[in-house]
Amino acid sequence: MRILVPIDFSPVTARVLEAAAGQARAHAAELWLLHVAAPEPDFVGYRAGPTSVRDQVAHEQREEHRALQAHAQALRDQGLAATALLIQGPTAEVILNEAARLQVELIVMATHGHGAIFDLIVGSVSQAVLRESRVPVLLVPTRD
Repeated sequence: MRILVPIDFSPVTARVLEAAAGQARAHAAELWLLHVAAPEPDFVGYRAGPTSVRDQVAHEQREEHRALQAHAQALRDQGLAATALLIQGPTAEVILNEAARLQVELIVMATHGHGAIFDLIVGSVSQAVLRESRVPVLLVPTRD
C-alpha cells in the first residue's frame, strides 16, 4: 500500500505525520511525503521575477526541502518506508496528480478549518482534494 501525505509545515503537520505513520504501520504501507511549493512569481516584463525575488524563493525552497527530508528521516528512523517530494505548482492539482502518478491508495492530509467565508474567498485545498480524489482521503483536523 502507498499513502500520500501532503504537508505544509503548519502547526498541524506533526498530527498529520502521526496519523499517517499509524496508517502505515497498520497496513505495512509506504509513505510519500509531499510538500507543494508556491509557483515562481511572475512579474510584468520578467518571466521569473527580479534576481532578489528568485533568490528568496530559492532559499525558501531549500529550507522547505531540508524540513521535508528531516520529516521523512524521522519516519524512517521509526522503521517506516518514507520518501520526500517537493513539487512546485497549484497545491490541490499537484496533490491529485501525484496521487495518480504514484498510484496511492490513501491520502492523509490536514484540514485547517478556516470557515465558510475563508473557503469561499480563498478556497480550500482539502475540499478540492476530497471532491476530486479517486482514493480515500483521511482529513486530520487542526482542532482537538
